[in-house]
Amino acid sequence: MKIVDLLSKNSIQLGASPRSKSEAIDMLIDLQVKGGSIADKDAYKAGILAREEKGSTAVGEGIAIPHAKSDAVKAPSLAAMTVPDGVDYEALDDEPSNLLFMIAAPNDGDVHLEVLSRLMTILMDEDFREKLLGAHDADEFLKIIDDMEKEKYPDEPKAEKTSAMGYRVLAVTACPTGIAHTYMAAEALEKAGKKLGITIKVETNGSGGAKNVLTKEDIENCDGIIIAADKTVEMARFDGKKVFKTKVSDGIKIPEELIKRIESGDVPVYHHEGGADSSISASGDDENFGRKLYKHLMNGVSNMLPFTVAGGIFIALAFLIDSLGGAPQDGDFGTHLAAAAWFKTIGGYAFQFMVPILAGYIGLSIADRPGLLVGMAGGAMAAAGATFANPDGNVPSGFLGALLAGFLGGYLMLALEKACNGLPKSLNGIKPVLIYPLGGLGIVAIMMCAVNPIMGILNEGLANLLTNMGSSSKVLLGFVLGAMMSIDMGGPFNKAAYVFGTAAITSENFDIMAAVMVGGMVPPIAIALATTFFKNRWTEEEIKNGPVNYIMGLSFITEGAIPYAAADPTRVIPSCMIGAGTAGALSMAFGCSLRAPHGGIFVFPVVGNPIQYILALAIGSVVGMIMLVLLKKKQPKAE
Repeated sequence: MKIVDLLSKNSIQLGASPRSKSEAIDMLIDLQVKGGSIADKDAYKAGILAREEKGSTAVGEGIAIPHAKSDAVKAPSLAAMTVPDGVDYEALDDEPSNLLFMIAAPNDGDVHLEVLSRLMTILMDEDFREKLLGAHDADEFLKIIDDMEKEKYPDEPKAEKTSAMGYRVLAVTACPTGIAHTYMAAEALEKAGKKLGITIKVETNGSGGAKNVLTKEDIENCDGIIIAADKTVEMARFDGKKVFKTKVSDGIKIPEELIKRIESGDVPVYHHEGGADSSISASGDDENFGRKLYKHLMNGVSNMLPFTVAGGIFIALAFLIDSLGGAPQDGDFGTHLAAAAWFKTIGGYAFQFMVPILAGYIGLSIADRPGLLVGMAGGAMAAAGATFANPDGNVPSGFLGALLAGFLGGYLMLALEKACNGLPKSLNGIKPVLIYPLGGLGIVAIMMCAVNPIMGILNEGLANLLTNMGSSSKVLLGFVLGAMMSIDMGGPFNKAAYVFGTAAITSENFDIMAAVMVGGMVPPIAIALATTFFKNRWTEEEIKNGPVNYIMGLSFITEGAIPYAAADPTRVIPSCMIGAGTAGALSMAFGCSLRAPHGGIFVFPVVGNPIQYILALAIGSVVGMIMLVLLKKKQPKAE
């Protein structure tokens, strides 16, 4: 879809002078309305602002491309505006934006991603940007774009025109969000190749999937491959070729240097040894072990998030339905009414996958496909608490056990693959389908069945500790119970505190259950508050998913905090512990009580001293938020 097909003269304003980002957005929306493709201006604006909340769409170099998919859009369209004096659009490079395009896309399809990638590609040309800024009227503005598109995207795409010998250099670009920097790096590399007279093909791993994919023939005939990526890419296909791996920002900043490095031959040959991201680099910017661990971890966390969010909301809906239906607020709360039971069960299915998915995709990132089996199986055993004596499980190790399964299992899988290198070549065909899966499952089974019993011993010791504390200091007991609910969020500490609270109900010690539940509600709420009011501490994906934690926290679904705790355990877990402990201590100090073992805000009507209980929850959540802000580092600006 061509840019000029989506941009009309009525949707172009040259020489505008907005005084702020919000005024610029309003002016662009008015241009979209003039273009006739917007059915509901207010609804479309809400979509634009929601996207800006996740992070500014100003990508630097004077460019801003606000965009939104919305039911308020009748047909895909563009609006454009030049601002000679620039406007502060909160760009990544802190420079004013003077060339603004706004994309409107309907909800059915990903046309906005296609248009966005095309815009980012042609706007990387500085001469092209200067021509647009110098256009005297809308007709000239459109002609400049049309000429550039005809040059860049002729009827036969340049990517398909190769010499008999193929491309001399190949590249893969990818960034975590898969939008701007992926395509900026690709365009910069292509321009550098053209300038140097070296044929180059660039595969983009964007949010809409891989485009311009490198073929087997391309790889066989090239001199070498540049991997300019900040996330895992498929590496097995490059076995035996010269590969240079670097950051996606280097693809934007020093594309000529990267191409010259390949052509100089000063790049080691890559040998795939089973790891998903075991590529090599000849630069001084080699990834240290810590960064590799972080990339593996984020691969697990990002794939786990949909299960956490969807499952948690379904369970919250179950509580809401039972609450509205007047169901008894007891241990079966959330399953009394048929509709509630349906939502609770389906949400539970999604939650059952959460921990195995975390471990599985960490293993996949480390050891490729064999690592997926090891991680998934190990994560499932961590969630169930499998032991040698009871493989069905009864002592779960929670998400901490899943991290162990993913990382240790993944690296053990790599060791197994290396150990198998000495086997006869005739066995190569059965390695991936028999030897690796069988050996990997055996390794992780022994590992997790050995680890989980330790959790059982820990559970028993914690229960004895809590029993002994109950007679000494209620406030201290409340702090300990609340903190335990947020240490491992479903693991032995959490389970020990929860079991102690439910057991106390049968002894009519209702204040203990109140401290337990309020402690379990704090971590997701504290994270939601921090992602709402202190966005510079979080990634774009974390900010996007943050508001869901309000729902989970209020529904007493502590697991909503797991993706954040898994991504940065040394800062998130202590912060949540202090906030949750504070809430538990205050609940005890206020004399709050609770007769229901679950339900969150939906069982507040049966809480003793409900106003003080809400106050304890609010104070604990704010304390947790403050701790997160103090401990979490500001996210670096994208380069």
